[in-house]
Amino acid sequence: MTNTVIVFGPTGNIASVASMTAQEHGAKVYLAMRDPQKTIPGLSTETERTGGYERIQADLTKPSIVAAAVHQSGAKRAFIYLAHGAKDHMRATLEALKAAGIEYVVFLGSFTVTDPAKEVSAEDPIAYSHAQVEVNLEEVFGRGKYCAIRPGSFITNSLAWKEGIKDGYVKLFGVNFQMDCITPGDMGRVSGAILAKGAEEHAVYLYGPQLASQRRVASTIAEALGVELAVEGQTAEEAKQEMSAAGMPPRIVQWILDRRTDDKVGAVVRPQYEEGVENVMKYTGRPATTLEEWATGNRLLFV
Repeated sequence: MTNTVIVFGPTGNIASVASMTAQEHGAKVYLAMRDPQKTIPGLSTETERTGGYERIQADLTKPSIVAAAVHQSGAKRAFIYLAHGAKDHMRATLEALKAAGIEYVVFLGSFTVTDPAKEVSAEDPIAYSHAQVEVNLEEVFGRGKYCAIRPGSFITNSLAWKEGIKDGYVKLFGVNFQMDCITPGDMGRVSGAILAKGAEEHAVYLYGPQLASQRRVASTIAEALGVELAVEGQTAEEAKQEMSAAGMPPRIVQWILDRRTDDKVGAVVRPQYEEGVENVMKYTGRPATTLEEWATGNRLLFV
């Protein structure tokens, strides 16, 4: 019997890979999106047709529409992400998923969450928002019926430096702040494999195979582009203004500033780091992508 899954948000660069990976593992995949006409990264019209994918309209902030999408698809497994518009930490959405027939959920969470999730402090806005969804997953579905993917720092955060890298000059707050550079491809492949086959763990940490300072990340991308790059430090006030102008909420801005000051460079704890790197190989059969590999393979994102 075909394993039918529904992937919410497939226009994102992680969920799109999760969709294709689940299909490669033999799943029938429904692509649930707010706008079913949007392009899905990496999925051509021909591949979508021959692969048996089906598009369906849905919005994770609207439980009744989520339930209708699941009923229409007949899916038993779902991939979801944090829906910021949900006021109840997605409790109603999770209940709608289960009532409509979903038996297993893969949730794209955050490495900032540590167990037990219910004890994560509200003073850490990133960890708390993801932890509360995990708490609701356990209460609604039960242990063994969901898996929280807990990735580290996304390499795609570097896209915020695109224009500066192209111009050969960037100012960064916390130039020595370390990133583990987990890639969308690795996150998506692990998520898709677990979506199709399940996992024994209730949470799977994922990290890139090397820790690199923001300076090194920017310089590595510039080198892949053949650009000579100058990197300078940015003041906290400059960073605050920049992030605020980009629409980041004040609490998130302050959270980032608190963790990227030079005297706190090593203060960010990555739980189970070695295991998180190994998990990429464990679930995908290939090593975690290095910073250099990603920079070389994704040059077009910066031009």
